[in-house]
Amino acid sequence: MSILPNISTPRDLKKLSVAELEILAQEIREFIVAHVSQTGGHLASSLGTVEFTLAMHYVFNTPHDKILWDVGHQGYAHKIITGRKDRFETLRQRGGLSAFINPGESPYDVFISGHSGNAIPAASGICETMALAGCSNRVIAVIGDGSLSNGLTFEGLNFVGTKKQNLIVVLNDNKMFISSRVGAIADYLSRIMTSKRVRDVREGIKGILKGIPGFGDTIYKVAKQVESNVKGVVTEGLLFEEMGFRYVGPIDGHNLDHLIESFRNISEMHEPILLHLITQKGRGYTPAMKDPEHFHGVGKFDLENGDIPSKAPALTYSDVFGKQLVSMAKKDPRIIAITAAMTSGTGLKAFAHRFPERFHDVGIAEGHAVTMAAGMALFGLKPVVAIYSTFLQRSYDEIIHDVALQNAPVIFAIDRAGLVGPDGPTHHGVFDLSYFRSIPNVTVMVPRDQLMLTKMLEYALKIQGPVAIRYPREKIVESPVKSSRLKTGKAEILREGSKAAVFCVGPLCYTVLDAVGDLDDIAVVDLIFAKPLDTKTIIEVVRSCNGRFIVVEDGCIQGGVGSAVVETLGELDIPLRFQLLGIPDTFVEQGSLDDLRKRLSLDRQGIHNAVLKLL
Repeated sequence: MSILPNISTPRDLKKLSVAELEILAQEIREFIVAHVSQTGGHLASSLGTVEFTLAMHYVFNTPHDKILWDVGHQGYAHKIITGRKDRFETLRQRGGLSAFINPGESPYDVFISGHSGNAIPAASGICETMALAGCSNRVIAVIGDGSLSNGLTFEGLNFVGTKKQNLIVVLNDNKMFISSRVGAIADYLSRIMTSKRVRDVREGIKGILKGIPGFGDTIYKVAKQVESNVKGVVTEGLLFEEMGFRYVGPIDGHNLDHLIESFRNISEMHEPILLHLITQKGRGYTPAMKDPEHFHGVGKFDLENGDIPSKAPALTYSDVFGKQLVSMAKKDPRIIAITAAMTSGTGLKAFAHRFPERFHDVGIAEGHAVTMAAGMALFGLKPVVAIYSTFLQRSYDEIIHDVALQNAPVIFAIDRAGLVGPDGPTHHGVFDLSYFRSIPNVTVMVPRDQLMLTKMLEYALKIQGPVAIRYPREKIVESPVKSSRLKTGKAEILREGSKAAVFCVGPLCYTVLDAVGDLDDIAVVDLIFAKPLDTKTIIEVVRSCNGRFIVVEDGCIQGGVGSAVVETLGELDIPLRFQLLGIPDTFVEQGSLDDLRKRLSLDRQGIHNAVLKLL
C-alpha cells in the first residue's frame, strides 16, 4: 500500500517506522520526477534532500521548530510533506506553488529563499528572538555546500558562534565541496560523539581537569588542543569548531537510521551545531545522477529517459555573448571572464575551456567578483563580469565604491535582465536599469538584438570607464534590422512619425515595431543607451510629436529609462502627454513570459492600445 497519499503534515511521519520512511522516500522521489517532468523545475537538488528532509521533520516539531532553507530549490520534499502535494502540478505556474520557499504559501515556510546566503543570518535573528521571548523552539538552517563561498554565510556563522546561539546548521554537501572522505568510521564516530553518554563523559572529564588545583585550566586547554588536532585528522570540522560550532559529520545524507539518530542527539544539545551531510545530487533518477548540472534546473522532459522534447535548440543571447567573448579574447590577451557560480548559464563554458587561465568562477560571491574585477581593470586587464541581473544586485556597494568611484573600466554583462518567467519575484531582473542609472561614471547599453550585442561588447572595450550591457534570457531575434554605428549616448530612429513617439530599449523594440505596424505616422526610437541618454534626439522627436510619447522598458518604472526621459523633458516649453510602460512598483509573480507581459501591457496588444489611447 502506498504511504505518500496518507501524508498531509509532518505529524503523519511520526507514526511511521524507519522502514516505512524509506519506502516513503522512494515514493516522494517518483512523485517529484513525475511532476517536474511536466512543469519543469529544480530537479537534481531536491532529489538529493529527500531523506534528511524526512528525518528533520520526523525528529523536530515543525512548524513550532523552524526550518530555514538557504536555497529553496532543495525544498520540494519539504513542500510535499507539509500539505502541498495536491497542488504540485501548479509548480512555477501563475497562481501556483512557488519554485522556492515562500512564507505566504505555508506556515512551514519560515523565510523567503532564492538568493543563497540568507538562511544563517535570518535563523540567527530568529534564535535571538526566541531567546528574548524565553521560547524553547529549535531553529535549523539548511545550507548547500556552494553557500560556503558566500560571505553572508560566513558573517552569520561568525556571529552565531560568537554568541553561542542555539542554532543547528545542516550542511548539504552534494559536490564534495568540503570533504571527499565519508565512510563507516567517520559516520560512526560522528553519531557516537553526539550521544548523551559521550556528552556526559566529556563534561565529567572537563570538570575533573579544571578542578585540579593550580594547573586545572592549563591541563584542560592542552586537552582541548589535543582533541582539536585529532578532530582535524578524523574529520574536516576544525574550521567550524574554531568558529564556535560543535561539528558533527560527515554523515551519509541518505541513511535514515543514522540521520534520525544524529538529529535526535543534537536536538538535546544547546549550542551552535553544524551537521555535515554528504548527499548525491539527482539521487534516484538515473539521468539526473549522470548529468546533475543539466537537471539542476530543467524544463519539461521525457519521464522515461530524461530527454527534452525534440526541437532544434534555440540560440540565446547568452550563447551569442559567450561566442563573441571568445572571439575577442583570441585577439586581446588582456580580456578576462569572471562569473559567480554561473559558468554554463552565462554562456562562458567555451571561454573557460579555451582560456582556463583567464577564466574565474568565484562561486556564490558576487561582491568579490566585482571588486576583484576592479583591481584587475585598474592595473591593465579588461575584465568582463557576467552575472544574472537578480544576483548582481548583491554587489551594489562594490559597483559603486570599488568600480564606479574609481572609474575602473569593468564590463558588466548582465544576463537574465528583465522578466524571467516561472522562477518568479526572487529572480526577475528588473532593477538593474534603475540602479545603474543612478551611479556616476557608468555607461549603460541595452542591445535590441544579437547583432547589437556583439557590437556593444566590442565598443565597451573602447570606453574608459565602467560599462553595463543588459540582455534577456530569451532566444535571439529571428530577423534583426540593420543597425547604425554605435556612438556613446546616440539613439537610433527606427521609424519616422509625427503623431506620437514610442521610445524603447532592448528586444522590446521589435514588439513596439509590430504593435504600431498598422498605425500611421508613429515614430519609434531605440534609445540604445540607457545612460547617457540622447537628450537631443529625445527633445527633437517629442517636440515634433507635439509632446505625445510612450516609453517601453522591461525594467522598473521608478527610476528607469522612462523616468530619465521625463526628466530630460522637464523644461520643454510644450505640454506633455505620455505613458510609461514597464514594471510597476510591485514584485511581479511567477508565470510564463507571454502571460506576464500581457498583464503588464508589454505585449503587442498592450503597447498598441497604449498608443491608441495616447492619440
